[in-house]
Amino acid sequence: MKLPPEIQFHEDICLLVYRPRGLVNKAAVNKIISVIGELEITLKEPFNRFSDTSETHEVELNFRYIIQVSLHRRLSYAGRPPVKSAILATDATAIHYGRLHALLTQGSPINVRVFQDRGEVAQWLNVPIERLTPNSARSET
Repeated sequence: MKLPPEIQFHEDICLLVYRPRGLVNKAAVNKIISVIGELEITLKEPFNRFSDTSETHEVELNFRYIIQVSLHRRLSYAGRPPVKSAILATDATAIHYGRLHALLTQGSPINVRVFQDRGEVAQWLNVPIERLTPNSARSET
């Protein structure tokens, strides 16, 4: 599967990394949701997710859309093995939307947490921090 430049998949550590830049809007979120859905269908093993929003400068979303996306992900991933989804955010808007997503996916196999420190993300996902930095990364799949 050919991935867009802002998305990498590290097959060796079962980790999808998403690094949006600039504007995050519905089109950007729909794109990553589509990629995640395709990988979930294609891959036989569950994989964790890391969204690094440190290079975003504007968020054009709303609470209603985040609720719809969260409920969609919750339903589409129901009955599957647990996965972790870490969101690195420093922008107040991104933090609020990430926390809403985490709240709405509670009780599902998708465990979402919002972080402001990359080291804490690496520890929670149990991956080397180098694999979470923008210049790392062999893209696979």
